[in-house]
Amino acid sequence: MSDTTASLKATLRTDMVASMKAKDPLRTATLRMLMAAIQTEEVAGKEARVLTDEEIIKVLAKESKKRGESAEIYTENGRGELAAKERAEAQIIDEYLPTPLTDAELVDVVDTALAQVSEELGERPGMRQMGQVIKAASALAKGKADGARISAAVKSRL
Repeated sequence: MSDTTASLKATLRTDMVASMKAKDPLRTATLRMLMAAIQTEEVAGKEARVLTDEEIIKVLAKESKKRGESAEIYTENGRGELAAKERAEAQIIDEYLPTPLTDAELVDVVDTALAQVSEELGERPGMRQMGQVIKAASALAKGKADGARISAAVKSRL
């Protein structure tokens, strides 16, 4: 392994070993699954690569979102015990994700993105430039808000 190995990946690996020693089956299984998801992402595409912390956060966010969606489906179908397991896994994953932006912080991010795009265009962006504003806001949020929240916030500010 090279020196550029993402520190978040090292933290996950260290925590997984610690949870094995502590005989914590849920945490061990969840961290093992995260390591597998990261590995899968690293070998996806034309050539293998080492993910950056930012890319690892995207993988973790996707895995957390999957757990939340599964929990909802299990709850709707009366499978509370499975829903509880999914929620517990999501909580463990969320420990490794950056703290999500509050609604007020998200509005600030969107306003900054609007100002950036206005400067580029020389005029206030409208609905036709919504994609540009979302892209700028996503870059500023750095994984602290999911695409749906950013999109909704941008739409409300345009």
